[in-house]
Formats: sequence, C-alpha cells, structure tokens
Amino acid sequence: MRIVVPSRPTARLSDAWCQCVGTGRLDLALRRDYQDSLALVQQEIGFRFIRGHGLLSDGMGIHRPYHHAGERRVRHAFTYLDQVVDAYLEQGIAPFLELGFMPSGLASGEDTVFWWKGNITPPRDEREWADLVRAVLGHLADRYGIDQVRRWPIEVWNEPNLAPFWAADQDAYHRLYEVTALAVKEVDAELQVGGPSLAPGYQEEWIRRFADFVDGRDLPIDFVSRHAYSSGPEQHVPFGTHQTLMPASALLEQFGAPRKQLAGTGLADLPLHITEFNSSYRPDNPIHDTAFHAAYLAPVLANGGDHADSFSYWTFSDVFEETGIPTAPFHGGFGLLTHRQIKKPTYHLFAFMAEMGEQVLARGEDHLVTRHDDGRVTVLSWAPADPAGGAPVGGHTVRLSLPVGAPDARGSAYARRRSVSEDAGNAWAAWCEMGRPLAPGHRLLDALREAAEPARSHRSVPVAGGRADVDLVLGRNEVTLLELTPVVDETPEWWSDDRLFGFGTDSAEAAESFGAAEPAGAAEPAGSAGAAEPSGA
Repeated sequence: MRIVVPSRPTARLSDAWCQCVGTGRLDLALRRDYQDSLALVQQEIGFRFIRGHGLLSDGMGIHRPYHHAGERRVRHAFTYLDQVVDAYLEQGIAPFLELGFMPSGLASGEDTVFWWKGNITPPRDEREWADLVRAVLGHLADRYGIDQVRRWPIEVWNEPNLAPFWAADQDAYHRLYEVTALAVKEVDAELQVGGPSLAPGYQEEWIRRFADFVDGRDLPIDFVSRHAYSSGPEQHVPFGTHQTLMPASALLEQFGAPRKQLAGTGLADLPLHITEFNSSYRPDNPIHDTAFHAAYLAPVLANGGDHADSFSYWTFSDVFEETGIPTAPFHGGFGLLTHRQIKKPTYHLFAFMAEMGEQVLARGEDHLVTRHDDGRVTVLSWAPADPAGGAPVGGHTVRLSLPVGAPDARGSAYARRRSVSEDAGNAWAAWCEMGRPLAPGHRLLDALREAAEPARSHRSVPVAGGRADVDLVLGRNEVTLLELTPVVDETPEWWSDDRLFGFGTDSAEAAESFGAAEPAGAAEPAGSAGAAEPSGA
C-alpha cells in the first residue's frame, strides 16, 4: 500500500537529538585524535553541547591542595580546563558541565571507578567542595562571559543510584545536591543546575524522594536528568562483552518515564534531559559498530523529541578509556567514530538526521518525511532491526506518494539517495573481512574509510499533480536518506541527446548554418541515442 504523505506540515522537527553528545573523560580533549574526531562530527552533524565525566577529577588538575606556614590551603588551577573549553568552543560546541568526580585531595574515601580511577566518594569537607564549585564556575564566567555560561547546563554528579558511581546512600546524594546547587546559584542566580542523572533500573521511589527533598528544602533546580540503555545481562569474553537487547521502544519509554514519575511534584514541568543513551552501557560491545545498530536506533532519533528536551548519544568518539586503552580499531566502543576517524553506520544515521527539513510531513514505523523551507523533501527510512538476533530482512519496501512543488506541479524532481546497510557504508564488515587486524596499516585504514562511506545514487523522478511516487526498497539493516528537489528545467531548446555523438536529424541544416558543406553521399544515421525511462527509486 502506498502512503500518501500530506502536503501540509504536522509539526516542526525536534532538535532534541542533536542538543548534546557524550564524550570520554574531559582531559582526553587535549589529544589530537580526539580534536580531529570532534571537528569532523561538528562539520557533518553539529551538536550544541558535549557532556563527559572527570571535570573535577585529578586528571584535570583543578583542585590542588598544599601546605604553607603550617596550614593546609588549596589552589584552583585552570590550565587544562581552559584548553578543553577553548577546544570545544572553537568547534562550535559548548560544555554540559557534569560536576564530578571527587578530587583525591577532597575525597572522604578511596573508592574509584574506571581504569582511570575516578573517585566516587562524598567530599570530606562540604565547604571546600562548595568553594571548588564556586571557583570553577566563577572562572568560567570571567573567562567566557556570564551570558554564555548561563546557557551551559550544570549537572550534579553521575548515576548516584549505582554503587559503582556513588559510594554512599541516597541521603548523602541529597546533601551533595543541596550544597552544590546552592553554590552554583551563589555564583549567579541564572545558572542552570539540575540532576539527579539516574542510571536505568532505578525504582520510582528514588526519583520521587529526590523531588520531595528538593521541594521540601525549596532548593534550586532547573532541569531533571536521567540515562537510558536497552541492554541486558553481560556475557564477558576477552576484550569484549555481549548482551541481549530490548526493543528500541524501551529507550523511548525510558526517555518519557521521569515526567510520569514526577507528576504532581514541583519538578513535573521542568525540562528533561537524557544525558546518556545508547543500546549497550558497555564500551566493549561490538553491537555499537554494526549496521544493525543504525537501523535499531533510527526510530529513537525520529521520535525521541516527543519524550525529552534532549537525548545525548553516548559517545561521539571511541577515544574513551573507561575499561582501558582499546586494543583494536573496532572494539565495540560507544563512539560514532573509531580512533582515526573511521565512520560507523550509526554516524551516518546522525549525519542523515542533520540533513532533514524543519517541517514534519509524516512519521511512521519505518520512515520520517520532512520538508525544507526551500521546498526540498527529505525522507529518512529504515529497515526492521530485530533485537532478538533474527536474520536481517532484505527487500523491505517503503512506498510513498510525496508532495513536490505546487499542488498542480508537473515535470520532475531530482532524487538523491544515500544509504548504509550490511552491504554499504559498513566499515565494521570490511574490517571483519580483512581478518580483524588489530593495528591496520595506512593502506588498510584508507580501505576502511572508503568502506565507511554510504552508497550513493541519483535519478529523475516524474512529478504529476504536485506528487512524486517513490518505492524505497531497503537492504538488510539499511538506513537511507532520500532528498527530492523540484527541477526547474533550464535545458536549451536546441539540446538533443542524439547530438551527443554527432548524430541528429537536422545535422545538415546545422552544418549549413555554421558554413560547413554537407559531404557528398552523406547517409542518415541508423539509430538514436535517446535516454531510457528511469526505473523505481
């Protein structure tokens, strides 16, 4: 059945999908590979904010206690912080500030998380912690201007409902939030502070207790945050992890859960930020590298803005070291890009979304149709992706009748199509075919970058009555972007394809008009080089 897409828009396309993106710990931003990757992502996708761990950890070198004249003092040093934030702003992206983890010189214990040992204990001195928060935000305001810093969200800690990230109970987090939020507002009342940055699987009681605490203490809060993942139990292998997956709709359900859980509280109507989302929460799950992953997440990007004000993909790059330094270019990392800027299929899903129009014309279980203000119509379509591991389906067809131009327009549209699938734009598949080299040389890296590019095609599509019919036949785990541009035909009246090779029924007249004599005994051409009728899109 052909779907007739309305000519009038039903909504504006939400930009929640590109509001924020995740990153490895912040001091990684000092590396060239990281900065090269971010530059590429910003050029082709363009996120507005970037969020990562480790702002206050020892690797950033901000909290520097020392002893002098018989007393303990603290210097706040911003050498790395300035370089990191400068690098972000140069790429047109601003920090979404996660306040954590605990500097070792301020920590109340020695519990840590990750290979790089972020300290997860509460501060041993709340006043010193508040001084640190005020110093960091005050410095950022002085350096970058308070008007700019007011636009940067400030999140208190990361996943305090999980023991690996918070070595204390919920009441201790409540106290940390109170001290921190008040310190933020002391710097400037219009700075945006929020939380509680919960990991999936929390009980509704957790977030409602947090809301009751904030309401009861009349504490400042400007947004609510949580995370969303759809993977199951871990099955470990050397240098990797495998997990089952829930349907992609489970991510959308997690996006929307806080608003339901906070109904009737003072936090119910606050902006909701999903400050991490992905399929697996493991940075070594090969599912992240596959074509399946792009098709699986396509409906999440198309519909996530209905449930949250932002949802931040975790992460933009595989320059990421929570479980150690990666041992291979494809190792199941979170990133849209591998090390050395090899694009994964999910990278192209985001790049395709960046080319969608502002006006939503239609949405369905396998497609999103938009129109640009200049009249171009764009279609994002995706094949069914089975999280139960069933064989990928080839030949899934999306049949659309698209509005092009004025209601009575006739003529043609220029159709431009780009696709990634099991067979195209799939560098992971190419790497597997190479024998999974751990350290590919320059020639193989070039081949992987070439394999990572989407398939491209173009054609002319007839337009009648202001409509163009297209049949998008999708390959296995394919995500495709189709762009239709109304054609304004500027072909000169004397053009004929017959003349491309010197033929033409009026060749004698043309020769005479240019002063050339017709050769004696010249014969009529035996055939014509006419253009073939185009087939389906």
